[in-house]
Amino acid sequence: MKKKTVRKTSAPAKTRMKFAARPGNKVALKGTVAKGKRKAELRHVPWNSVKVEPLNPLLGLHFVVGQNIMLARVLLKKGCIVPEHSHPNEQITFIAEGALKFRIGGKEIVVNAGEVLTIPPNMPHMAEALEDTVDFDVFDPPRADWMNGTNTYLRQDVPRVDTRE
Repeated sequence: MKKKTVRKTSAPAKTRMKFAARPGNKVALKGTVAKGKRKAELRHVPWNSVKVEPLNPLLGLHFVVGQNIMLARVLLKKGCIVPEHSHPNEQITFIAEGALKFRIGGKEIVVNAGEVLTIPPNMPHMAEALEDTVDFDVFDPPRADWMNGTNTYLRQDVPRVDTRE
């Protein structure tokens, strides 16, 4: 009988801490994780039944929240800037229409219609709408600051990028 070999798949604690630590800036958002558990329930929700909340003249948002996950539909006008921020929520972004340019991890990444970007927890990022854009964001856990309206970094009249040529 052969002995089973158990392989360690995670990095040593010191290495893990390096990736888990947030850079020394002030973009981490407080209150993005809700306390307590939401009830899991079966729901069928047409997007047109969920009111779009205008956060600033270039940005609208509406979302559906489950027990452990949130799906947000984000509507951005060309030139809209989402300021640099980070949060402890994992994020997956799918661009349904348009294009967003992200500045993340020292890189600029353009995500076009039909493409997906995954953003790990606590990674500072910002985005600029290169054209009118419909973006679907998935968050785990759900964004408490979006649910309770304390997402002030989005509610400011943020500067628009001059898109004239």
